Amino acid sequence: MNLEPRTLNLPPLKRWVDVEFDETVAASLSSELQLSLPLARILVSRGYDSAEAAGSFLSPRLSEVGDPFLLPDMQPAVDRLIVALKERQRIVVFGDYDADGVTSTALLSTVLLRMGGDVAGFLPSRFEDGYGLSGGALERCIEQHKPAVIVTVDCGTNSVDSVVAAAEAGVDVIVTDHHEPAEALAKPLALINPMLSDSESVRMLAGVGVAFKLCHALIKQARVDLPEAAEGIDLREWLDLVALGTVADVALLQGENRILVRHGLTMLTRGERPGVQALKGVAKVRGEVDAYHIGFVLGPRINAAGRLASGHTALDLLVLDDPDVCRTLAHELDDANKERREIEDGIRVAAEEQIDASFDPDAVFGVVAADVDWHVGTIGIVASRLVGKYRRPAIVIGIDDEGNGRGSGRSIEGLNLVEMLDACEDLLETHGGHAMAAGLNIRAENVDAFRKRFNALCSAQLKGTDLRPSQRVDAWISLGEVDRELYEQSLRLKPCGMGNPKPVWGARHVQVAGPPRRVGKEGAHLKLLLASGRTQLDAIGFGLGPYELPEGPIDIVFEIAEDTYRGHGALQLILKDLAPSQGR
Repeated sequence: MNLEPRTLNLPPLKRWVDVEFDETVAASLSSELQLSLPLARILVSRGYDSAEAAGSFLSPRLSEVGDPFLLPDMQPAVDRLIVALKERQRIVVFGDYDADGVTSTALLSTVLLRMGGDVAGFLPSRFEDGYGLSGGALERCIEQHKPAVIVTVDCGTNSVDSVVAAAEAGVDVIVTDHHEPAEALAKPLALINPMLSDSESVRMLAGVGVAFKLCHALIKQARVDLPEAAEGIDLREWLDLVALGTVADVALLQGENRILVRHGLTMLTRGERPGVQALKGVAKVRGEVDAYHIGFVLGPRINAAGRLASGHTALDLLVLDDPDVCRTLAHELDDANKERREIEDGIRVAAEEQIDASFDPDAVFGVVAADVDWHVGTIGIVASRLVGKYRRPAIVIGIDDEGNGRGSGRSIEGLNLVEMLDACEDLLETHGGHAMAAGLNIRAENVDAFRKRFNALCSAQLKGTDLRPSQRVDAWISLGEVDRELYEQSLRLKPCGMGNPKPVWGARHVQVAGPPRRVGKEGAHLKLLLASGRTQLDAIGFGLGPYELPEGPIDIVFEIAEDTYRGHGALQLILKDLAPSQGR
């Protein structure tokens, strides 16, 4: 399909920001490690400016994972679990309903089971219990499982009252978590949280990474105190779960996370776990699994269970061994994800209509949409979509029949969402989160007043600023430098994601060879043949279809990819943005 452009809105659509690096250091690193100079520039700009640091980054080894006993409170946690294993005391692994919590629960519970433990997994309900070790969830957990020990994963650091209640019920609590501690910390038997550590390499661990550290410490201790329990256990078997939870939780892919995820992706590619095999099957993931597949294909299906109903469907998928049962569960998750997308799309359309009815780009700098019966399991995703469309902080609120509203917000660079909510505290029942994402509870009668104040607060900070998203440019190269060697070397940066993004290159004075083609639904995407000197490369700009190309040469920013459609395997450019060439 070849459609005419619908607007004259010329790129650049984003603010291009050149990444800074020391050219002399990059040249030295390129020579020492036999790397292409563009790749060396990226390594230097990301802080890997010595041969040792760059080499370790490019070839992460499991042997570089640190001693788990360096985490605070690890020893008393392990000592208590050794006693529970020896005496066959009931251990409950208490998780959360998102992908990080589910994979953490699957990891720790199956390792303890393999060690001969009397173990059960428990996940709270998003709708009945809310997040984490809440009072109601704790009460149900104790009533159902009668535990001697509860080990939380991905929650519990700030659950002061629940930890006290558990102790009064005669239950020892071990907290493993990675969330930011509040002023008032829970006081369990052990509190293992890397945020309380001085080591930067572990401070970025996701909840599943902390659970893996506990397993590592437990196996080391058991080899001395309970050798029969540790016999034959190789924790590399569980690295697929670590990769799933870490990437799905959008944790930084640096430090120990990078090591664990790199090796976990290998395990995911093998797909030896029946649940992983089944999930890859329904999601049509074939060949090598990378971080993209977790973030946009596998992770959303795991999350869908907890968003719409119970996270236990996803948990069962990851812990059960029967391939037929796992295939059934995988299809249930796939169906839930489709339903989630339908619900999300419905709310998004309604929210956009609500906002567009009075949207003035010169007066509205914080958008709030609210309505009855909006599914609270999807409002966070909708808020992210609204930020993408309006380039403003967005809050989406679902209101129940009793007038209680639950909201989820997302922000943009430079505006701290929690600070905005703090300034609206008198209109809210509760709120919390961090700079870029937050949640709140509000009464329906306060929504209009909140909308006005939130917009006024955002306006005071954002009015007159450039609200276009920034586009990082790692290095400027000529189109002739885009070749198979550069592409293959750039793959060594994988896994790419938060904290270690895919390299984005820039090239100037590129010619458009031949007429542009607009493809996809309603011509959403732009396909070009680009040329510079003797070099010609195909390029596609997803979402750039509506924009009319400027006349003459253009400057482009792009990723390099392999076009595997129909098995061709040729290199192509993924355009992130383009603009008229400067100084032409």
